[in-house]
Parts: sequence; C-alpha cells; structure tokens
Amino acid sequence: MNIIQCKMCNKPFQSLGSRTCPDCLDKIDRDFITVRDYIYDNPNASSKIDKVSEETGVERAVILHLLREGRLILDNPDSDGLLFCELCKTPINTGRMCKDCKGKVANTMSKSLEGSKPAQPLPNDKKASKHNAKMHTDGIRR
Repeated sequence: MNIIQCKMCNKPFQSLGSRTCPDCLDKIDRDFITVRDYIYDNPNASSKIDKVSEETGVERAVILHLLREGRLILDNPDSDGLLFCELCKTPINTGRMCKDCKGKVANTMSKSLEGSKPAQPLPNDKKASKHNAKMHTDGIRR
C-alpha cells in the first residue's frame, strides 16, 4: 500500500489504487444522491450544470466528475459544451469517450490480445498446486 495525497482534499491516506481518500469518496456518493434526486424532481434542469450546482449546493467540479464517471448523463451534450470525447473531441453526454472511439479502443485492445502469447503454465510444484487448487475455508461453518 502506498501513502498518497488525496486529489480532492490533499489529505494523506493509504491507497490501494484510488487517488481519492475514503472520506471524499463518501462525500461524492452523498453528492451524487443529492444531484440525482434533484434531477428526478426537476427534469428540465438536468441540462444546465450551473443551475443544478446552485440549487443543490454540489460543486460544479463534482458534477463534472460524476458525468465523467458515467454516473450522470446530460440530456443534451451540446447544451453547455461541457463534455467532449477525449480522443476525437466530439460532444458527449457522459463518460470519457464517444461510442465510436470506445468501439475503436475495444477493437484495438482485442486485436492486441489476440496477438499475444498465452500465459505460461506454472511449474509443476506440488506445494504451490496444493495451495492454489482449493479455496481457503478455515473458520467457515455450515
């Protein structure tokens, strides 16, 4: 585990890969629920991020983060000109890439995986195979 600085609050924390601390992740989850509920109650406001931010008290940056994660979707991607595909710069309504670029990336990845060699089997080590062959079940009662 690495100790890193949270990208949101700058507090140091032990990370298993995330660049955001657990406290900030909890806040983002609460903010998501607030924004989601507001959009459900006010469907005409969902295309204006500034209005949603003002009405809910959730920072604009957090709403953009939720859009990039794919947790929220803009009704009209051209409305605010907020989200663009990271590859071709086309307006999008959620995520990081447009449908076409996602397909191209997936196609490229699958082609590169087809060309790679299959993984080499582990050496025939009785001790290793004994530990890898069964799940650990100590302490589980039926």
